[in-house]
Amino acid sequence: MTPLTTARTTTTVRTTPPTIADGAELWRIARGSGELDLNSPYSYLLWCRDFADTTAVARDASGRPIGFVTGYLRPDAPETLFVWQIAVEGSHRGSGVAGTLLDALSAQVAAEHGISRVEATVTPGNLASDRLFRSFARRHGAEVTQEVLFPSAAFPSVGHESEVLYRIGPLGHPASPVSPASPVS
Repeated sequence: MTPLTTARTTTTVRTTPPTIADGAELWRIARGSGELDLNSPYSYLLWCRDFADTTAVARDASGRPIGFVTGYLRPDAPETLFVWQIAVEGSHRGSGVAGTLLDALSAQVAAEHGISRVEATVTPGNLASDRLFRSFARRHGAEVTQEVLFPSAAFPSVGHESEVLYRIGPLGHPASPVSPASPVS
């Protein structure tokens, strides 16, 4: 494992695929994010079972989940990984865990499925996610385009911001390849 050091903390982090036993922890991390639309606990259990090959979990030195990224291959564009959710436990935010997760997952899915693009939606007020995906694009030599995918009026609840689609690609090679099953920093 490689120490991931910031001004706030020194953490040993590694990424792995999820297990069904991780589902409850992923739900807890998502609930604590304050940014994500929270899905039911059941959906996180199913995600860990049915989409384990397009999901990565960041673990601390004890093996406890401290972050995750979920995604899937788009059925009509199987060379595209759609990132559904990415969240990091509050005490580890700002330490590079989210970028590490995104790099690890994209490397894993590229090796197994040959992806050339990543997509995600970001609400206009989510500056941390905007920076995360733009930084990912720079590290992978890719361009970013944006367009509104779901306007706020499409949501059943009043006040939901529009979801802006970020298209990142074509992906080049990362500056430092990451193996998702091995220690990362």
